[in-house]
Amino acid sequence: MSVVAVVDYGMGNLRSVAKAIEHVAPRDSVVVTADPRELARADRIVVPGQGAMPDCMAQLAACGLRQAVLDAAAAKPLLGICIGLQMLFEHSEEGDAAGLGILPGQVRRFPAAETLAHGLKVPHMGWNEVAQTGAHPLWQGIADGSRFYFVHSYHVEPDDPAAIAGSTRYGIPFTSAVARANIFAVQFHPEKSSQAGLQLLGNFMRWQG
Repeated sequence: MSVVAVVDYGMGNLRSVAKAIEHVAPRDSVVVTADPRELARADRIVVPGQGAMPDCMAQLAACGLRQAVLDAAAAKPLLGICIGLQMLFEHSEEGDAAGLGILPGQVRRFPAAETLAHGLKVPHMGWNEVAQTGAHPLWQGIADGSRFYFVHSYHVEPDDPAAIAGSTRYGIPFTSAVARANIFAVQFHPEKSSQAGLQLLGNFMRWQG
């Protein structure tokens, strides 16, 4: 039995994430926790997140979870979702906020001129296609170009192109998934993304990182 800890720092759609994981991995244990000791004991970690990046980073620190997430990211399979992707990077334009700095790069707001020119609004909300940029265990059983559910106004710009695992177009092309060693993170919400999202969560629960 594998134990997965869903990090509870007060800023994520925690119950939906936990329920989706329970559905795809009924024999495993899902713990929603704000206890750094639980993160240390868990076999794998999920970092969800919704809202503004500065608030998420402040809450993570206030809950005493910042170092626990850094430790987990160095040692065990970790899945970041939405803000859980963005906080892996060094800096966000949203509130001039510092991230965890695990991955080099920035978080940028969608440029208004490009999105408006295509008749699009910010935030990017709804279903969109994800082009897989290479093979990865978390893409197993998921067709290239599958659609996932997004809700966000900012997107990541990794310094290292090799970290990009998926891309999506919304006025401009943007990175919608990243992968490095034991870390995989996505801008979309797999827990809201029907069968493709459940497949990705199931793949994560089987992944050894």
